[in-house]
Amino acid sequence: MMRWPRGEVLMTTAGDLLVIRPKRIALPRWLVVLGLLLRWLARSCWWCLRHPITIALAVAAVVLYADHGWPGLVVPLVLASAVSALWRWRDEASWWRWCAGPLLGRFRQVFVYRRAWHEAMTLCGLAQTYDHRAVLPELLRVRSDQALDVLTVRMVRGQTPSDFQKVTANLAYAFGRRHARVYSERPDDPPTRTGYWALLLGLVDRVRFRDRPTVVYLVLVRTDALRPVVAPFDAPAVPDLTALPLARREDLGTWSLHLLATHVLIGGATRSGKGSVLWSLVRSLSGGITSGLVRLWVIDPKGGMEFAMGRPMFARFACKSFEAMADLLDEAVTVMRERQTRLAGTVRVHTPTDADPLVVVVIDEMAALTAYLQDVDLRKRIAGSLGLLLSQGAGVGVLVVAALQDPRKEVLPFRDLFPTRIALGLTEASQVDLVLGDGARNRGALADQMPRWAKGVGYVILDGTPEPLRVRFSYVTDDHIRDLARQYPAPADSSGHPRPGRPRVDPGTGPPATAPAASRAATARCAAQHPRRRRGRAAVTTPTFFRLRAPAADGASSTAVSVRVAPDRPDPYPVYLAVGAGRRRMSLTPDEAWALWRCLSEAVAALGTPPDYIRTDIRPARR
Repeated sequence: MMRWPRGEVLMTTAGDLLVIRPKRIALPRWLVVLGLLLRWLARSCWWCLRHPITIALAVAAVVLYADHGWPGLVVPLVLASAVSALWRWRDEASWWRWCAGPLLGRFRQVFVYRRAWHEAMTLCGLAQTYDHRAVLPELLRVRSDQALDVLTVRMVRGQTPSDFQKVTANLAYAFGRRHARVYSERPDDPPTRTGYWALLLGLVDRVRFRDRPTVVYLVLVRTDALRPVVAPFDAPAVPDLTALPLARREDLGTWSLHLLATHVLIGGATRSGKGSVLWSLVRSLSGGITSGLVRLWVIDPKGGMEFAMGRPMFARFACKSFEAMADLLDEAVTVMRERQTRLAGTVRVHTPTDADPLVVVVIDEMAALTAYLQDVDLRKRIAGSLGLLLSQGAGVGVLVVAALQDPRKEVLPFRDLFPTRIALGLTEASQVDLVLGDGARNRGALADQMPRWAKGVGYVILDGTPEPLRVRFSYVTDDHIRDLARQYPAPADSSGHPRPGRPRVDPGTGPPATAPAASRAATARCAAQHPRRRRGRAAVTTPTFFRLRAPAADGASSTAVSVRVAPDRPDPYPVYLAVGAGRRRMSLTPDEAWALWRCLSEAVAALGTPPDYIRTDIRPARR
């Protein structure tokens, strides 16, 4: 018979059952009692070390009661309440962080979550069985603020954060809440320390925010702070392109978009609030638009229903002709290529300046360009330009911000080229993962379950962060848009291209009394100076664009005059000049194109506000 290595073998025959038990050592009773006392004392000391504030308050209460009786307890409580009320009135954020938040979190940990913890973990499938006993995730701490409860939970061995993310909705309803999210890292960022104690506090923060692979953070929404409508944020005079305030977070903080060197995709059903996202972005960039730091090139396939009201803010705007939209994207590719050539070997990321601004191509209803356009050749041309911009434009300051309703791959084949994604209210659960990435819905992004009031509420996925963030974007009304267009118009030279080396022609300040006659005279003089030439060989190089924007008489709008030439080719470059109902084909050298540009500027200056029948736009001749 085999012997147990550490004890004797006891055999009890019950069928074929053998009961094997290690040898027990008989200890004196006093030694057992001493061991239990030492164990209890060690646990008590550890608890006191973990709760120093509670111990200090308890000791102070005992001392005050012993010295002064009941007044010794009542008077400090009244004074503490008065100080707390004054603190909250002066600085509510710090009051919640250092006073109300810890107290409320401790109260809810003891009387709310710990009482239902065993039942919730078992019914949600997070309890495990080991050695014939139940093993539960351990609730370490609860931190509360105005709207959220953040539970720090130590996982059972063998569990991963995805096990909690799969039952996020179950956990929310198990504790009587509607929304919950699970984070593998702390959802808050380390504070920025300054001053005399910065070094010491920085060391403390390194311990507080250290990597803890065995811990997950369960965020439960106690009060939905996103139900009220969010007012527009103040437009900064100089926008911070790495932190543009756009939305309110669930913890009542401000969510800021890191726009520099990224592309943004906005997915949402009809009437879900995509306009709130787009106009919040435009509003946050308005200071840079006026200063020339940012250029907005806007495409509105809905005929201008969304963006026409803010036309004075846009350097380029296309809303009716799909060919004009394709031309706009082609010009954006040209700007990108020119910057790549100029910046290659110098820097890896473009820094916006007034002379070399950030170009943001804003596209509403992108599916109208990539899937629903009937002209196959034009659709392929647009898709090619978008693919180049999305794959190469972020580093050189040519960004794309696109909104669409249908996020399927056949509608938007280059969906994966958008690092920053925003999902508003969607119609199907599968669309959540299409917009935010695989597994986003299991991680708490319930964009398909938006209530009726949740216009502008969405989930955000940032580059490098797998967990979604729930926010509500500010609501920009029509009156706000009109005010923006009046206060922050785009500068006169706002094409987004590098300024040409030739002197800029002054378009004039207002229309003369004989504007139509002056216009006809300028047009006739322009035609006389540049008669029709024989057809020349078309230039095959990438053209460079020069634009003039002449303000209208009332200052509310502006008229663009553009000339497209190939300055590196000495031979004539064929162009179309559209005046009136017809088009005139001309072959111009770069010098002749500059002369024509001056003539057109004089015509626009004479007109002030050109009538609809004159379209001062020069396009390359089609071969």
